[in-house]
Amino acid sequence: MSDGYPTSAQKEALRLICDHEPLKAGQLGEHLVAARHLSTDPGSGPAITRMAGTLTWRLHAQGFIAGAESGNGWKTTANGRELIACAGTRG
Repeated sequence: MSDGYPTSAQKEALRLICDHEPLKAGQLGEHLVAARHLSTDPGSGPAITRMAGTLTWRLHAQGFIAGAESGNGWKTTANGRELIACAGTRG
């Protein structure tokens, strides 16, 4: 997190959550890995997947995502959708 402003990684995660909500942290990790060309380092994919938990924690603390009513993953809040201009109508 950069002085309270979302980082590019946080915005990318927020976009993925908005596009696929409700989305669990593990599913977010899978989407983040799929969006990248993995390096030759075999630890790269698992590291990106682990990062998803940190990203969701930060986005939640900033009020950009909330737990889905079903308790089954994350969804974007109105502030989160506004931040990334997500056209979703959830909330």
